Amino acid sequence: MACLLEAPLRISVLSEVTATSRHYVDRLFDPDPQKVLQGVIDMKNAVIGNNKQKANLIVLGAVPRLLYLLQQSSSSLELRTECAVVLGSLAMGTENNIKSLVDCHIIPALLQGLLCPDLIFIEACLRCLRTVFISPVTPVQLLYTDPTVIPHLMSLLSRSQRTQEYITQIFSHCCKTPEHQTVLFNHGAIQNIAPLLISPSYKVRMQALKCFSVLAYENTQVSMTLVNVLVDGELLSQVFVRMMQRDQPIEMQLTAAKCLTYMCRAGTIRTDDSCVVLKTLPCLVRMCSKEHLLEERVEGAETLAYLMEPDVELQRIASTTDHLVAMLADYFKYPSSVSAITDIKRLDHDLKHAHELRQAAFKLYASLGSNDEDIRKKITETENMMDRIVSGLSESSIKVRLAAVRCLHSLSRSVQQLRTSFHDHAVWKPLMKLLQNAPDEVLVMASSTLCNLLLEFSPSKEPILESGVIELLCTLTQSDSPALRVNGIWALMNMAFQADQKVKVEIVRCLGTEQLFRLLSDPDGNVLMKTLGLLRNLLSTRPHIDQIMSSHGKQILQAVTLILEAEHSVEVKEQTLCILANIADGNTAKEILMTNDDMLQKIKYYMGHSNVKLQLAATFCISNLIWNEEDVQAVVSSDCSPKGSQERQDKLREMGFVDILHKLTQASDPNLCDRAKTAMQQYLA
Repeated sequence: MACLLEAPLRISVLSEVTATSRHYVDRLFDPDPQKVLQGVIDMKNAVIGNNKQKANLIVLGAVPRLLYLLQQSSSSLELRTECAVVLGSLAMGTENNIKSLVDCHIIPALLQGLLCPDLIFIEACLRCLRTVFISPVTPVQLLYTDPTVIPHLMSLLSRSQRTQEYITQIFSHCCKTPEHQTVLFNHGAIQNIAPLLISPSYKVRMQALKCFSVLAYENTQVSMTLVNVLVDGELLSQVFVRMMQRDQPIEMQLTAAKCLTYMCRAGTIRTDDSCVVLKTLPCLVRMCSKEHLLEERVEGAETLAYLMEPDVELQRIASTTDHLVAMLADYFKYPSSVSAITDIKRLDHDLKHAHELRQAAFKLYASLGSNDEDIRKKITETENMMDRIVSGLSESSIKVRLAAVRCLHSLSRSVQQLRTSFHDHAVWKPLMKLLQNAPDEVLVMASSTLCNLLLEFSPSKEPILESGVIELLCTLTQSDSPALRVNGIWALMNMAFQADQKVKVEIVRCLGTEQLFRLLSDPDGNVLMKTLGLLRNLLSTRPHIDQIMSSHGKQILQAVTLILEAEHSVEVKEQTLCILANIADGNTAKEILMTNDDMLQKIKYYMGHSNVKLQLAATFCISNLIWNEEDVQAVVSSDCSPKGSQERQDKLREMGFVDILHKLTQASDPNLCDRAKTAMQQYLA
């Protein structure tokens, strides 16, 4: 029977709550302004800390009425202010509440309210706007729709400490893109916000500092301006240094360190400046210690990784500061079974976010090990490090997988690690699995790592080859992403280096000549260079050269002609001439060149080019063509006989190559001079 009574009971309670909420909304429509005001005040008291009541009032249509009263000039200032306060309270509920408020056009209404001269009303509107804008569900672009809003907000900064706190908080949450940075910068954000860094209010100082961190992030223009700003006669960078002192709140230390990090990465503060080496870097290392909160450790590690990413000296300093490499190992053990956390809410939060620590640790290890061999060794020797990376590659969090593969990529730059740790832990297996199905950003990093694992001296090369990787890499070369096309072709290039003929034939078969020549006309210069590198590696060792040229010689020479005739960099043309030099080294392949007078004229042109690299590469071609095979222990066929080399030499003499070689023996470049002399000796042999 108890079960039968439960449903009606629940309905009656629900109707009672709805009836109470309906009473609050009905009072907003009372013809007596005083009763309306009292109704709004009662509503304010009813919704404080009561999310259920907030949701009921929104469903019952309280928001449009409150916004109407707020915008009416006939409403008293007190009523309008109380409406803004209630709306702010409703915004502090769930994300659904915020969505409902935004859908009711609360933002334009509140921004319009800022035109009122009354400070208390302005503060109430700003407080509500702040609450709405800091929600992740609010489209920040709504702040920039009306071009008069930002300058007006700048003008309100001087009104009170509250306006300063709310406006700077709005700016720091709504500055998400370079375009937003530019808008704020052009409207005087730096000049207007800089004085707030010495405000007597901690909240104002903190929000102003956060503003500078989002304005300076990857923005050279802002950073160049910040470096010259004075605050009360003190350089801004020194103000940031003071804010990083240990006696300051952690949030302030971290944000000040971020500001200096971004200025350093923008090139406006040198990496060897004392404020970076002696202040910013140690502060960020400090944030990684286990006495700090999870989010502080994450932010500290990620900012430190970003600071030292391009600078080997900072990496070396960081690696020896406070046992950082060992300290990061704790990131993988958190929270431990004997965690000191007694706050159940905090423990629950940390368990849900522990993957962020692992992600941050991988990022920092990747940055630390990106250049120095000793640091890489120290990282791989850290307890269970390679096992942790392998586990990270298959984590459910895409961000952890990306950070783990980034770390693996950094370590894969080490010949020693490729030969030892990478081989011992068979890291190629989870890497190959990751390549089967992953978003592009993970694919780019995973395929970059694979390129290193396919280098000639890597023990992983053979098992990777046997796993059927060629087809996967050929598929990457067809990607819309230039980075994936580069990596696909780069890996094939590494694979083809000194490879067996069977592997080379499989690469050509799987890639297909159409795709190979499509890549030779790719608009991306890196793709073109790596494709030329692949072709050069395929066309190495005489039997391989002859076989490939016998089946694809015509297309290869067509592609080479197009490249040599087009506007390409010296590097591209040099690589192309090196391919011709390889072809000229073949037994039967060199005859294909000798019958192509147009190509010989091109080689002749580049022998007289103003660039020494191109001259040298072209001279290599001729040197190989005139080579007398009697001096070489090679399989002598009808095509590689002394008679054959004599005929080639005679033809090239008639075309004027000997005169050019003679001139080049006097060249100022010693390599070019030696190569020309070596070629001339063939005529004298």
